[in-house]
Amino acid sequence: MTGKAHRLASALATAVATVSLAEQLRPRGVVQRVGDGVAFIAGLPGVRYEEMLAFDAGGLGMAYDLGPEGVGALLLAAPRQVRQGEGVVGLGRLPEVPVGAATLGRVMDPLGHPLDEGPPIAPAERLPLFRPAPEIPERRNVDTPLATGVLAIDAAIPIGRGQRELIIGDRNVGKTSLALDVVAAQVPGEVAAVYVVIGQPMSRVLEIRSTLERAGRLGNTALIAAQAAASPGLQYLAPYAGASVAEWFRERGQDALVVYDDLTKHADAYRELALLLDRPPGREAYPGDIFHIHAELLERAAVLAQDRGGGSVTALPLAETTDGDISTYIPTNLISITDGQMYLDTGRWERGQRPAIDIGRSVSRIGAKAQPPALRAVARNLRIQLARFESLERLARVGLDMDIATRKSLAQGSTLRTLLRQGRMAPRGYAEQVLALAAVSEGWLGDLAPWQAPFLVAALVELARRELPELTASLEKGQLPATGWPEAVADLVPRARQAVPEARP
Repeated sequence: MTGKAHRLASALATAVATVSLAEQLRPRGVVQRVGDGVAFIAGLPGVRYEEMLAFDAGGLGMAYDLGPEGVGALLLAAPRQVRQGEGVVGLGRLPEVPVGAATLGRVMDPLGHPLDEGPPIAPAERLPLFRPAPEIPERRNVDTPLATGVLAIDAAIPIGRGQRELIIGDRNVGKTSLALDVVAAQVPGEVAAVYVVIGQPMSRVLEIRSTLERAGRLGNTALIAAQAAASPGLQYLAPYAGASVAEWFRERGQDALVVYDDLTKHADAYRELALLLDRPPGREAYPGDIFHIHAELLERAAVLAQDRGGGSVTALPLAETTDGDISTYIPTNLISITDGQMYLDTGRWERGQRPAIDIGRSVSRIGAKAQPPALRAVARNLRIQLARFESLERLARVGLDMDIATRKSLAQGSTLRTLLRQGRMAPRGYAEQVLALAAVSEGWLGDLAPWQAPFLVAALVELARRELPELTASLEKGQLPATGWPEAVADLVPRARQAVPEARP
């Protein structure tokens, strides 16, 4: 055989070895009809539920409605390229997302495609978006605090690692701001964060990224976005992608926090898909299984038993109300699924109280089980104090005469409310929180005006850290120091009062 013939035979052998007849003989379907984000396909009898589909024009979809006459598919990537009459094949796999430490600091869509200026994400592995929640024997009780850095939460509505705590309120009352403050309080290497943005403009996604970058927490956060311009299918998949990314950390014995911003828009996207796929509507036109899909999603947040690694995923879903009405369908569902809720009140927001948490209407069903002992000791009567103060404040507005004790209670309540105010991206450690509440309960503030109280607390914390380092280190860990520690701090109060300005700056 000549050299030329030998080379030709070798090339033919190589070509034959690389040809996959199975690839060419895969069943193919055809697009019969295309809607707003969905496609109806004929000719794929063997396709599985939630299997990924590839369209000839380059689009991606997911089989979601299997019927005797064809398949209803959610359009995911390049939905506008899909046309009637083009071919489609099943890919034999479920939707997946890249997971691992490489996702931290990145912005990506629910399928793992980068939305920032960075290169493609090099994941440790890929996980399916739809995964079962841990079984009951695989879990353990929620008993480890999740430090949020927000005094109103840590003191009155404590959250534990593995808990599901709803943030609920009207539009523009600071729900996203509060969630970002909690994310910014997480220490890298201790709790990884995943922030899921659903159905919001890309400008909002970039603003969230910029906020985290300024706070120095972007490198500890994976940002998953299905913006308003994305297909409803991608918006539907977004929270499941966030759950899978967070679960990768949990399965390695680490702790993760996932924020779903927000599940009201997720429910709207699912309602849109259901109506486009001709599914029967239920209450408020939502499909009948809307409760199931949210329960299935939020059940994935849990803390694992020690023999499973002991890791945890904490979920902070957000939900939007209208005119403060929490009795509508989606808020009611989410309240019944989660382990408590933080209610943000429009009236408080308009009066300049930040965060605008209505502690009286908020609750954590984990409660003191996940609260550090030091904070539990000084915050024991906080909710009662605030409720009594607000009741007296309402009476004072109508001009009733008040005795000296009532005026004192009003002054103390006003001071406490001032101390609960907190600026953006200014997390407070446990030591600062404990000393702030102790200053009110122990009477260290004396006759200071409410606006002067934060100055005294700031000076007191600085003095305590400098002169009582062991005490503040113990408080920072949430541990209750030995008896008599209030007296040691009280000795520093006279010097701290010297730093309080006489007039408003």
